[in-house]
Amino acid sequence: MDEQKKKSYFSAAADKLTGSPMFQFLGRAQEMEKQGKKLYHFEIGDPDFDTPENIKQAAIVSLREGDTHYENSSGISNLREAVAQEVKKTRGFLPTKNQVVIAPAISFIYFLTLCVADPGDEVIVPDPGFSSYYSAFDFIGVKWVGVPLFQKNEFRMAPSDIRKAITKKTKLIIINSPQNPTGAVMTKEEIEEVAKIAEEKNIYLLTDEAYDKMTYDYPHYSAASYDQCKKNTIILNSFSKSYAMTGFRLGYAVAPEEIAIKLGLMIQTVISSVPKFIQKAGIEALTGDQSFIEKSMKEYRKRRDVMVGLLNEMPGVKCLVPEGAFYVFPNITGTGMTSKKFAEFALEKAGVVLLPGDLFGEHGKGYVRLVYASSMQVIQEGLENLKQALKKRSENL
Repeated sequence: MDEQKKKSYFSAAADKLTGSPMFQFLGRAQEMEKQGKKLYHFEIGDPDFDTPENIKQAAIVSLREGDTHYENSSGISNLREAVAQEVKKTRGFLPTKNQVVIAPAISFIYFLTLCVADPGDEVIVPDPGFSSYYSAFDFIGVKWVGVPLFQKNEFRMAPSDIRKAITKKTKLIIINSPQNPTGAVMTKEEIEEVAKIAEEKNIYLLTDEAYDKMTYDYPHYSAASYDQCKKNTIILNSFSKSYAMTGFRLGYAVAPEEIAIKLGLMIQTVISSVPKFIQKAGIEALTGDQSFIEKSMKEYRKRRDVMVGLLNEMPGVKCLVPEGAFYVFPNITGTGMTSKKFAEFALEKAGVVLLPGDLFGEHGKGYVRLVYASSMQVIQEGLENLKQALKKRSENL
């Protein structure tokens, strides 16, 4: 059977699947490491910290108690109540338990979009933005409309640009603060204005708050405080980053009850339920000792400052200081290389694994993304290698 005939067996949706470029770069890097090349990893947003011991123990105890069976598809009652109390503490309102749904955080992007938009409808997203947004939308068949983020505005998503992007086909707006890939943090005023726009236009607003506990100088503010997730706003949140629980695949959504019901049905259909022992770990994360967050954020701040400093010493590279998350998004146009060529150069000449900015959208061209979720030693060694490689290149031009 020839290759063309094989392809004809795939659906149109499957042909649009692009997956995650982060994991594809990681796979290539791991193959190079198998061949003996020393590499410095800055491509995956996976904390190098171990999951706090109290959280791991909660999962272990739950396993030993036999919590290995099916559960409520929307999540166990105790975790949903813990999420509600967390929202009250951090966002100033108490959602009902029926507004809370438990699933892997990334799945809610796909599930929510399927629940509110049909093929051909439009979703507004930041550009550059989280690459899995685009992959999910392409697969579903909705059109994603990118709102450009600009370095001159510290990569904050402008409400006026969101308003301009709205059409009769717009069904969902997504904001992400703190943001992946830029580390930008929108102001309270900007976020409130977006919430007002969503209400005025009667459009759903997904506020992706996976990095809500990871800000440096400005407290996180949620668009959900505007309508308490009763009308337009849906919170997406994750345990992965703040609690170093990426392998647990645990997150939650807080939504208007009618949306939460549909999300629960989607989870029934695709996942069945999140394992109870994972959810028990989530309860401990929210209600147990929180000192890990303060400790890890102090370390991330140090790493950020070192990484930004080293990048700004490189010829042709300019890097803003991000206000949240653990990403930097330096401008590399001064090197004369495209984002892809810069990433190839960094990998081949310095052993540095980073991602081209245009993987995150059209307006990521001329930038690259690095993650400072690696040790200080890795950051210093890897970026010093890259600095020397760039200096040598500039001398030979």
